[in-house]
Amino acid sequence: MLASDLTKFIEQGHLALDAFVKGDPEPLKDLYSRRDDVIIANPFGPPAKGWEKVAATMERAATNFRGGEATGFERISEYATADLGYIIEVERFRSKVGSVDKLVPIALRVTTIFRREQGAWRIVLRHADPITSARPPASIVGE
Repeated sequence: MLASDLTKFIEQGHLALDAFVKGDPEPLKDLYSRRDDVIIANPFGPPAKGWEKVAATMERAATNFRGGEATGFERISEYATADLGYIIEVERFRSKVGSVDKLVPIALRVTTIFRREQGAWRIVLRHADPITSARPPASIVGE
């Protein structure tokens, strides 16, 4: 079971995702660590490390979304100590993506690691990808 302050922080993250899929990265950016070891790996490109690269990656990713909304979070696993924690979830939302002009459902498999920094929780790693069901071995072979 997660401490109540981490649970509240994760809820903030869920609300921030709702803004993100509307095209606004700022609420989610506010939750990230500013340290050099912060990492984001999203479906739009390679992992980014360090606050400046993470912020730029999030801003770029948010431009792909508009008019969206978070629709659900399926917790797969969670664990926390006093200063470090993680969750694995399937995040579900719908949004207009890229040039598509209708809302489409999206599900992402997400691992998020949290660290307490100066008494407050921060995201130090977020990895999200669209793999939410079994895939054949050939799916990992590059084109």
